[in-house]
Amino acid sequence: MTESAGTPGDPDDSAAGEDRTPDAPPPGKESGPGAKDTSGEEGTPGAAAAPSGETRSGSGSGPGPAPAGPPEGGHRGAGPDITVRRKRHWLRWTALGASFVVLVAAGVGWWLYKKLDGNIRTDTSAAAELKAYEKERPVSVVHDAENILLIGSDSRAGDNRKYGRDDGGSQRSDTTILLHLAADRKSATAMSIPRDLMVNIPACHKADKTATRAQFAQFNWAFEMGGTACTIRTVEKMTGIRIDHHMVIDFNGFKDMVDAVNGVEICLKEPVDDKDAHLKLTAGRHKLNGEQALGYVRARKSLGNGSDTDRMDRQQQFLGALVNKVQSNGVLLNPTRLYPVLDAATKALTTDPGLDSLKDLYDLVRGMRDVPTEKVQFLTVPRQPYHLNRNRDELVQPDANKLFKQLRDDKPVAVVPADEIKGDDKNPDSADASGPSPTPTYSGNNAATDLCKQ
Repeated sequence: MTESAGTPGDPDDSAAGEDRTPDAPPPGKESGPGAKDTSGEEGTPGAAAAPSGETRSGSGSGPGPAPAGPPEGGHRGAGPDITVRRKRHWLRWTALGASFVVLVAAGVGWWLYKKLDGNIRTDTSAAAELKAYEKERPVSVVHDAENILLIGSDSRAGDNRKYGRDDGGSQRSDTTILLHLAADRKSATAMSIPRDLMVNIPACHKADKTATRAQFAQFNWAFEMGGTACTIRTVEKMTGIRIDHHMVIDFNGFKDMVDAVNGVEICLKEPVDDKDAHLKLTAGRHKLNGEQALGYVRARKSLGNGSDTDRMDRQQQFLGALVNKVQSNGVLLNPTRLYPVLDAATKALTTDPGLDSLKDLYDLVRGMRDVPTEKVQFLTVPRQPYHLNRNRDELVQPDANKLFKQLRDDKPVAVVPADEIKGDDKNPDSADASGPSPTPTYSGNNAATDLCKQ
C-alpha cells in the first residue's frame, strides 16, 4: 500500500532532525531558492529509503538534508560515556586497594598486639598469697600514686645457667627496686633495697605450699624462700608502703632490652677483666651491648670497691642512662623503634594480673613518658654495715623511716651525688638535716646524668 502524503518520517529521520542546525531546512524540504516541496508527492515521503535499505544521501537529483551520522571516531556520544565509565572504574579499584591496605594494616597491627600481649607471663600464685594476707597489708595513702616493686631474678636455670651454678632452678633476688610514681606523674623515684640488708621476713609459703617461720635475715632470702609474695610482704612490713604492682625481670630480658635500643654508653676510669661477669673492657668510653651491659651491672669484685653498695650505685646509673636513651631517641613515639623494645621487655616480664596485658603496660608507660629525665631519680635506702656482721647491711634510722614516709605520702625527695652530701660521714645516704631545703636529700643520681661527665 502506498503511503499517503504527510506521513511522518521514520525514527532515524526524527533522530537526525534533533541534531540539525537552526539554519538547516526541515525534513522533506529542498534547500535553496525556489526549492520544491516534495513531501506531498506520491511515493516520496519525507526521507525515502534506498533500495538497499540505506538512507538516501544528499547526492542525486538535488541537495537533501544531511544524514545524522555518528561523530568521527565512534558512535555519537560514546566518547564522554567511555571517559565517565573509565573514571568510575578507576575509583572503584582505588577504593578496593585502599580498603585492602587498611585491612592488612589492621591485621598486622592486631597480630603484633597479640604477640606482644602473649609474651607477658602472669604471676597468679603471688596474687593468691597476697590476698590471703590482705588484712596485714598497709593501705594506700594517696590516690593515683603507684608503687611498683621491680625484682631482678637471679635464677640460674635454663638459659641463665651460664652465669653461675644452678641450684635446681632456685630463684634469687639479685636486684630489688621500689619504683614510686607520683600521683601527678611529674616525678618518679626508684629506691634500691640491698640484697644483704638485714630485715624482718614474715612467715611465708613456699612453692610446695609448706610454710616458713618468721625470721630476721638478709633481704634476698625472702624471694628465695617464698617468691614474689614473700618479698612484697617483707618490703611492705619494712616501709609501710602498699605495693600496687610487681614485675620480675630475668637476665636475658635485660640484655635484649639494651640491644633493642642499640646499646648504652658508659665510661670506665680503669680497665676491667671479670671472668665471672663475662666482661673485659679497656678504660674509656664504651657502648655496651646487652651481654656487656649485664656483666657491667652484675660485676662486683672487679669494679669499684667490690662492695654491693658500689654495685647498686652502678646499676642505678646504668638504668638512668637506659631511660635517657629511650627518651632521647624518641623510641616511645616511633613505632618501628618501639616494637623491638616492647618485644624484649614483654618477653622478660612476669607481672601481677593488674599489669599482665599490653594495654596495662602501655597506660603505665604513657603516664611516665612526659616525666623529665632529671625527675627520674635513683637512690638506695639509707643503710650502713650491720653491727654484728660487716658483710651485711642494716637500716640507718631515723633517715630510712623519713624516706619511707615521704614516698608513702607522695612527697618530694631530692637526690645529689654522694660527694655533695654534708650529713653524717658514717652515713653517706642520710639527709642533710642542717640544710635550708625542706625536701629530704639523699645520695643518688637521675636519668639525665651523663655517665661520662662525672
